[in-house]
Amino acid sequence: MQQKTTDRLSVGERTAYAVADFIEAHYREKFSLQTMAGSLFLNESYLVRIFRKHTGYTPLAYHNHLRCERARELLEHSRKSISDIGEETGFVSPAHFTHVFRRTEGCSPTEYRLRTRDDEHSINRVGQPE
Repeated sequence: MQQKTTDRLSVGERTAYAVADFIEAHYREKFSLQTMAGSLFLNESYLVRIFRKHTGYTPLAYHNHLRCERARELLEHSRKSISDIGEETGFVSPAHFTHVFRRTEGCSPTEYRLRTRDDEHSINRVGQPE
């Protein structure tokens, strides 16, 4: 989420930022809604309702969004294996990583990597598109 000064935020906005901060700090970890709500001293249904209202995401969808965002960076800029990237971004197995990534991004991690590499190779040495 984009940071604002907290003195002008509503209670709901501050709550949404607190939830986003929690998820961002723990995006590599598996955690339950109950754990997150307890850490923030919030009711679970209130947490989900307020977070969705202010972000358009459920906490789980935002958690997966962050993990896939980090995975995209690693797929584009590292030579790590798909399994290692999945593990580094908090997925429990390569199959789970591929499933969530495909659902979020519309293609598998391997397809994404190949597509972004193809885009890089379509620029000639002078930096102009071929």
